Amino acid sequence: MLTSALTFTAYAAAALAEIAGCFAFWAWLRLGRSALWLGPGLLSLALFAWLLTRVEAEAAGRAYAAYGGVYIAASVLWLWLAEGRRPDRFDLAGAALCLTGTLVILLGPRGR
Repeated sequence: MLTSALTFTAYAAAALAEIAGCFAFWAWLRLGRSALWLGPGLLSLALFAWLLTRVEAEAAGRAYAAYGGVYIAASVLWLWLAEGRRPDRFDLAGAALCLTGTLVILLGPRGR
Protein backbone atom coordinates (compact mmCIF):
# COMPACT_ATOMS: atom_id res chain seq x y z
CA MET A 1 0.00 0.00 0.00
CA LEU A 2 1.04 3.58 -0.59
CA THR A 3 1.56 6.12 2.15
CA SER A 4 -0.90 8.97 2.47
CA ALA A 5 1.61 11.33 0.86
CA LEU A 6 1.52 9.29 -2.37
CA THR A 7 -2.25 8.83 -2.54
CA PHE A 8 -2.85 11.85 -4.77
CA THR A 9 -0.06 10.73 -7.12
CA ALA A 10 -1.66 7.29 -7.38
CA TYR A 11 -5.04 8.91 -8.09
CA ALA A 12 -3.54 11.18 -10.76
CA ALA A 13 -1.75 8.25 -12.44
CA ALA A 14 -4.94 6.16 -12.24
CA ALA A 15 -6.92 8.97 -13.86
CA LEU A 16 -4.42 9.26 -16.71
CA ALA A 17 -4.48 5.49 -17.23
CA GLU A 18 -8.28 5.34 -17.17
CA ILE A 19 -8.75 8.27 -19.52
CA ALA A 20 -6.12 6.97 -21.94
CA GLY A 21 -7.68 3.49 -21.90
CA CYS A 22 -11.17 4.81 -22.48
CA PHE A 23 -9.92 7.18 -25.17
CA ALA A 24 -8.43 4.20 -27.03
CA PHE A 25 -11.93 2.75 -27.28
CA TRP A 26 -13.33 6.17 -28.22
CA ALA A 27 -10.72 6.47 -30.97
CA TRP A 28 -11.59 3.02 -32.33
CA LEU A 29 -15.39 3.37 -32.20
CA ARG A 30 -15.93 7.09 -32.71
CA LEU A 31 -12.88 8.25 -34.66
CA GLY A 32 -12.50 5.23 -36.93
CA ARG A 33 -9.02 4.30 -35.72
CA SER A 34 -7.60 0.80 -36.03
CA ALA A 35 -8.68 -1.95 -33.64
CA LEU A 36 -4.99 -2.09 -32.68
CA TRP A 37 -5.78 0.80 -30.34
CA LEU A 38 -7.66 -1.69 -28.14
CA GLY A 39 -4.56 -3.57 -26.92
CA PRO A 40 -2.88 -0.55 -25.31
CA GLY A 41 -6.30 0.63 -24.16
CA LEU A 42 -6.93 -2.61 -22.26
CA LEU A 43 -3.46 -2.49 -20.70
CA SER A 44 -4.05 1.09 -19.64
CA LEU A 45 -7.38 0.15 -18.04
CA ALA A 46 -5.72 -2.73 -16.17
CA LEU A 47 -3.06 -0.31 -14.89
CA PHE A 48 -5.83 2.04 -13.76
CA ALA A 49 -7.50 -0.72 -11.74
CA TRP A 50 -4.20 -1.80 -10.17
CA LEU A 51 -3.31 1.79 -9.21
CA LEU A 52 -6.62 2.22 -7.38
CA THR A 53 -5.76 -0.76 -5.19
CA ARG A 54 -2.59 1.03 -4.08
CA VAL A 55 -4.26 3.98 -2.37
CA GLU A 56 -4.51 4.22 1.39
CA ALA A 57 -8.16 3.57 2.24
CA GLU A 58 -9.97 1.18 4.56
CA ALA A 59 -12.82 0.66 2.08
CA ALA A 60 -12.88 0.37 -1.70
CA GLY A 61 -15.99 2.53 -2.01
CA ARG A 62 -14.33 5.42 -0.19
CA ALA A 63 -11.22 5.10 -2.36
CA TYR A 64 -13.36 5.17 -5.50
CA ALA A 65 -15.46 8.09 -4.28
CA ALA A 66 -12.40 10.19 -3.51
CA TYR A 67 -10.89 9.22 -6.86
CA GLY A 68 -13.96 10.54 -8.67
CA GLY A 69 -13.00 14.17 -8.10
CA VAL A 70 -9.48 13.59 -9.35
CA TYR A 71 -10.85 11.81 -12.42
CA ILE A 72 -13.13 14.73 -13.24
CA ALA A 73 -10.32 17.28 -12.93
CA ALA A 74 -8.03 15.08 -15.04
CA SER A 75 -10.77 14.75 -17.66
CA VAL A 76 -11.00 18.53 -17.92
CA LEU A 77 -7.22 18.66 -18.38
CA TRP A 78 -7.48 15.93 -21.05
CA LEU A 79 -10.16 18.00 -22.81
CA TRP A 80 -7.73 20.90 -22.97
CA LEU A 81 -4.34 19.24 -23.53
CA ALA A 82 -5.19 16.16 -25.61
CA GLU A 83 -8.30 17.32 -27.44
CA GLY A 84 -7.37 20.98 -27.81
CA ARG A 85 -10.66 22.31 -26.39
CA ARG A 86 -10.24 24.98 -23.77
CA PRO A 87 -12.31 24.33 -20.62
CA ASP A 88 -14.90 27.00 -19.86
CA ARG A 89 -15.66 28.48 -16.46
CA PHE A 90 -18.27 25.82 -15.77
CA ASP A 91 -15.81 23.02 -16.49
CA LEU A 92 -13.30 24.61 -14.12
CA ALA A 93 -15.84 25.37 -11.40
CA GLY A 94 -17.24 21.84 -11.56
CA ALA A 95 -13.77 20.30 -11.36
CA ALA A 96 -12.87 22.53 -8.38
CA LEU A 97 -16.09 21.54 -6.62
CA CYS A 98 -15.35 17.84 -7.19
CA LEU A 99 -11.77 18.19 -5.93
CA THR A 100 -13.15 19.85 -2.80
CA GLY A 101 -15.35 16.80 -2.32
CA THR A 102 -12.32 14.57 -2.76
CA LEU A 103 -10.52 16.42 0.04
CA VAL A 104 -13.54 16.14 2.33
CA ILE A 105 -13.67 12.38 1.74
CA LEU A 106 -9.93 11.87 2.17
CA LEU A 107 -9.30 14.21 5.09
CA GLY A 108 -12.54 13.91 7.05
CA PRO A 109 -12.06 12.71 10.63
CA ARG A 110 -13.30 9.14 10.89
CA GLY A 111 -14.46 8.08 14.35
CA ARG A 112 -12.16 10.50 16.12
